[in-house]
Amino acid sequence: MTERKSLPIGIQTLSKIRQGNHYYIDKTELALSLIENGTHYFLSRPRRFGKSLFLDTLKELFEGNQTLFQDLAIHPKWDWSVEYPVLRISFGSEDFLSADGLSNIIDTQLSHFEQRFEVTRQFDHATGRFADLIVQLHKKFQQPVVVLIDEYDKPILDALQTPEIAKANRDFLRGFYGTIKDYDAHIKFSFLTGVSKFSKVSLFSGLNNLEDITLVPEFSTLCGYTDHDIDSIFAAELDGLDRDEIRRWYNGYNWLGEGVYNPFDILQFFKHRTFKNYWFETGTPTFLINTLFKRQIPSLTLDNLLSSAAMLSSFDVDQMDTEALLFQTGYLTIKSSQRVGGQTYYTLGYPNQEVFQSLNESLLSAMVKDKGSQSHNSVALYQLRAMVKS
Repeated sequence: MTERKSLPIGIQTLSKIRQGNHYYIDKTELALSLIENGTHYFLSRPRRFGKSLFLDTLKELFEGNQTLFQDLAIHPKWDWSVEYPVLRISFGSEDFLSADGLSNIIDTQLSHFEQRFEVTRQFDHATGRFADLIVQLHKKFQQPVVVLIDEYDKPILDALQTPEIAKANRDFLRGFYGTIKDYDAHIKFSFLTGVSKFSKVSLFSGLNNLEDITLVPEFSTLCGYTDHDIDSIFAAELDGLDRDEIRRWYNGYNWLGEGVYNPFDILQFFKHRTFKNYWFETGTPTFLINTLFKRQIPSLTLDNLLSSAAMLSSFDVDQMDTEALLFQTGYLTIKSSQRVGGQTYYTLGYPNQEVFQSLNESLLSAMVKDKGSQSHNSVALYQLRAMVKS
């Protein structure tokens, strides 16, 4: 029996996990592959999937904090004598519903970098300050800069129900992110993560050198836990639990490679040892539910939805196809793919029991206000789904 360790619930920093007695899934072999084979990357994954922890791992790696990587796959393969200046920008914990919210938050983060690295502010506009920071840090440290951006899309997603603010934030970020391309000569590595993948025309027109690894099979497990992780790293937590039921409830997310579990679900489940909708309850998708309700989308059809690759990649404030919205937010996943007429098509479906149950209960709640009738309809829905699957 393996040793039981602390569950890293809510911990998004590598140092806390490695310095404490916490479970840790080593993703550093994948990190090394990214670094050795490219420069600018983009990854889309649903919320609570470990994106922030992976970015923090990259930060600690490039800053040369060797002790945190003892016994990890990358340790003997990395040059620990070189340290790089890192600019890590996060939009994850902020509110972007006001017209000046984004500019204020970027100003705060840039000011923090200027103070930390002792760089004199030369410009007033955020894009100019960002560019100058990159140039000055390269000159000061004699090493190119690493740029890490977490929840790159949150300033837009937060304001979707106020389109004028969402569009203003999108246009602001287009220029801000474009700095990464314009100052490529001063950048060692960049990595942007978020929930959604906005179209290159709308947001990334100034940053067309990003390599999108969202659907690259090699990196399908970059975020999330695999079956092997559950059976090996978390083996001490499995005693007395129904392994097949864990798989049915929480596994099933797929990005054209090996399927994965949502880390937040698994950690909460091991803590409480009860099957519940842990992930869904942390962020009821009001906008999504309202959108599905307005579009009159039958929930059973979502379990066998055909979509083109182009449709899944098409997402903007003015255009949010149902398939792209559900896939990018994690309520649908890829079940299979096929090539037809030179194009790739995906069959989408619910990843697991939690998502099916939670999303349909929320839709029923929006349609049926009487709780008694809602319970009756829930039972009927499960029975109908079972008939369809059989």
